[in-house]
Amino acid sequence: MDLHYKNSARIEESTLKETAKKLEEYRGYLSQIMGIKVYDAPECSINLPVDQDLMAVVKVIKKSKVTKALKYIIVIGIGGSNLGTKAVYDALFGAFDPIEPMRFPKMIFLETCDPQYLERFSDFLKNQIKNPEEILINLISKSGTTTETVANFEIIAAVFNEKFGDEALHDRLVITTDENSKLWNLAKSKNITTLHLPHDVGGRYSVLSPVGLFPLAAAGIDIESLCEGAATMRKNCIENDLETNPALISAALLFLQAQAGKTINDNFFFAPQLESLGKWYRQLLGESIGKEQDADGKTVHDGITPTVSIGSTDLHSVGQLYLGGPLDKCTTFISVKIVPNPMHLPKEQFTDNLVEKLANTSAQNIMEAILEGTKMAYSKKELPFMEIVMPEISPFALGEYLQFKMIEMMYLGKLMNVETFNQPNVELYKIETRKILKQRGT
Repeated sequence: MDLHYKNSARIEESTLKETAKKLEEYRGYLSQIMGIKVYDAPECSINLPVDQDLMAVVKVIKKSKVTKALKYIIVIGIGGSNLGTKAVYDALFGAFDPIEPMRFPKMIFLETCDPQYLERFSDFLKNQIKNPEEILINLISKSGTTTETVANFEIIAAVFNEKFGDEALHDRLVITTDENSKLWNLAKSKNITTLHLPHDVGGRYSVLSPVGLFPLAAAGIDIESLCEGAATMRKNCIENDLETNPALISAALLFLQAQAGKTINDNFFFAPQLESLGKWYRQLLGESIGKEQDADGKTVHDGITPTVSIGSTDLHSVGQLYLGGPLDKCTTFISVKIVPNPMHLPKEQFTDNLVEKLANTSAQNIMEAILEGTKMAYSKKELPFMEIVMPEISPFALGEYLQFKMIEMMYLGKLMNVETFNQPNVELYKIETRKILKQRGT
């Protein structure tokens, strides 16, 4: 995976190196954590991709739950409990589900309490599912008390139970939560299969734990390759110096751009199947860096606002804003070097050469030309950007990207002097929601 930034991010090399030096002590701390088997600090999430014990447990449960009849893996979770899983699945399969209706198993993510969606999904269970083994339900909640997740599960469980019975529900259910949470203890009392994630690993850093590995494995995705990519990137992002450390470089660039007033980071993906990967990163950056107070308790209301754009689609919707609007953005272009089939246009054109030079060219060549043209336009406008080139879209490359960005966030939090791993303000809406539900007696 290549990260390009020279002459594009508008930052002097000396300034970049000086900023990176501020992270030397923290980089040493991360290096000490590498390989430690005890998860006693939030940064220990960097060891998830090499944790063979967790991998073994996931494989055992996958073997016991995945049958030849399996068609749908239902992931009931929200935020960190499903965004990473959805990012990987959509990149490899999910983006193409509407045009590959006969490919199974598929993953369906229940992440909203929208009544119309839940009604239609309930009808789907009632009318389309004939065998309980066609369904595998993975209920995921780190705390075990997430309102949306519990509510969605109760609705789906009632439909499934009515159709197939209590025993079938228990058999086709896997619960992933903190060990000894109320949900964990409930599952154990009902003899339901459980998976746990290490307590000190936060939800948005948990994709390489059983939170992501189990449902991805059940869907037939090579989780060993995913973790191998992450392990490779972990080494690059912790052991290497500035010139070859993508997480260190990107964190320093984002920090310096934010200091210069570029407080919006637009992640521009030139591969539409990576949109969910952008949404995963949106939570990672927004929740890790956006803080009311800094690490010293001082009120700062600091942060970087993450946005997700898709090339070339969004050049026709927000391109004018990006190129001509407020100078408050730093853009990260993400593209893919190799695609399996570049798809050539026919020599004979039905449209009779309405657009010149299209005959016999490839769709990949068109996308590359649009990306290069976009970067040239940004350069002429002197708009800061950096570029990430993924070698391909594969489990290994996705594992690299996920780990790269999670370590980037650890460095960025240190530079911005915020507590990267907490989210105190998110709890505010949860508290108020529970109060309202209690008052309404529901």
